[in-house]
Amino acid sequence: MWWIILIVIVAVIVLWIFATYNTLVSLRNRVRDSWSQIDVQLKRRFDLIPNLVETVKGYTKHEKDTLEDVVKARNTYLSATLPEDQMKADGELTKAVSKLFALAESYPDLKANTNFLELQTELNETENKIAMSRQFYNDIVMQYNNKVEMVPSNIVASIFKFTKETFFQANDSERQNVQVKF
Repeated sequence: MWWIILIVIVAVIVLWIFATYNTLVSLRNRVRDSWSQIDVQLKRRFDLIPNLVETVKGYTKHEKDTLEDVVKARNTYLSATLPEDQMKADGELTKAVSKLFALAESYPDLKANTNFLELQTELNETENKIAMSRQFYNDIVMQYNNKVEMVPSNIVASIFKFTKETFFQANDSERQNVQVKF
């Protein structure tokens, strides 16, 4: 009789370990997938930026520094390989694009340009998608990190070396208002 009880207890423990492990794998993959969704939107943004910069160049020939900052920030993101570096570079790019839009306010002809308006609209839509993707990413990271840290699933997480993921956070430059001075 005690053998049966022991076998049942061991079976329940093994099943719990399998279920917890599978949940951790599933959540880790959702974290990776949600980061990929952010990356897709960021790549879309990067494809729009050169067209926007070229459109602005025609109207603002003497605003070279702002345009160079946008291109530099874009290239920094493209060369980043770790999510943490990509998050930092994305913040710089967001700041540069905001400065570019603020600069455009000073050029009425540019603001009326159909090409510029279409690009600005597409970029704004992309920015909204990026924001939603970031929120979804952070929600999934929270679920995953909770599973990695909370008892009793943290036991399985430590045995199989599941580690916490990093939240997407705005950097200091993104928290400040964009100031353009002429």
